Order: sequence, then structure tokens, then C-alpha cells
Amino acid sequence: MNSSLKVFRALFIILLFILIPMVPGCTFDQEVHLSTPEHDILLSVAREYMQTVRYCALITVGSNGQPNVRAMDPFLPDENMVVYLGTNPKSRKVQEIRNNHRVTLYYSDDKGGGYVAIIGIAILVDDPKEKAMFWKKGWDEFYKDKKESYLLIKVIPERLEIVNYKHGIFSDTETWRVPSVEF
Repeated sequence: MNSSLKVFRALFIILLFILIPMVPGCTFDQEVHLSTPEHDILLSVAREYMQTVRYCALITVGSNGQPNVRAMDPFLPDENMVVYLGTNPKSRKVQEIRNNHRVTLYYSDDKGGGYVAIIGIAILVDDPKEKAMFWKKGWDEFYKDKKESYLLIKVIPERLEIVNYKHGIFSDTETWRVPSVEF
């Protein structure tokens, strides 16, 4: 496919994302799978949105079956939308992840422009090299001993959900089902 045809195709798809939600009763296929143009657009918009939000919520499941939510300072997602977070290995969230590795990350801004949710699997990472790669300036006061008091949580996405009004990505008007990407 030559480059002008690729550009035309990309612009056409973006135009569809803008116009289809404006037509009553018309929505995108709400589940977008890998290797589709819609997939690339949803991930691009999600990545852009996640870069503008400083904190996210990490939702874990407690031993009583209740969800527990806390604010986290995440690292930006990698090319596969994997997100790393830092924490204390003695924290409640670590114990909950050891008991049930299913988590959700929820990104939302105070402007009400939509949200991104990453539903996936959390893995606890205590590798010194990885921990050194994922460190933020100013964290020294929270983690006095990086070796003992700092642990990474690696969230591997299974599904990403997104609503973004700026880019015309809306939930279904009848069912409220949200556009999503399956990994």
C-alpha cells in the first residue's frame, strides 16, 4: 500500500470515529481486537490521555471480596500498554495482589473528558535492575531502602476501555457499553 493511500485510509478512519457517534443509534464495534486500524486509534488516544493524568486509581480485591481503591503515581505505559507502579512490599495492596492478581487501573481527569481503564493481571517485581529503571525523583523520602522498602507492580493489560469526548469516542447510547481493546 503506497503512502498516500495509507494516509487517506488513516484520515478516513479518524473521520469515522468523529462522525459515527454523532449519528443517533450508530456506534463503533464496541470490542476492538488487535491489528485493526480502530485498535491503533483507541490505543493512541488512550496513551495520549494517560500522559495527561498524573495519578490513577489501582483497584484490587480484598480477602473479603470487596474492591479496594487507592491513588497511585504510575509510570507511562510501554508499547504494549504495560504499566508499572511503585509501592511498599508491606502494603495492603501487595498482599491483595498475592491473593488475587486481577486488578484494574482507572485514569480520569478533573475536566470530565472521559476515562481509560486497564483491566489486567498484576505481577510483583522485586528485580533490582527493573526497580532501578522505574524510579521517580522525590521518592527517596517514601522508600528509605530501595532494596527492602520498594517493590514494583507490573500491570499486564487484558482489556482496555476508553471514553474520550475530545476524540469522539463514546459509549453506546443504548447499552452504555464502552469501546474496548482486547489484548
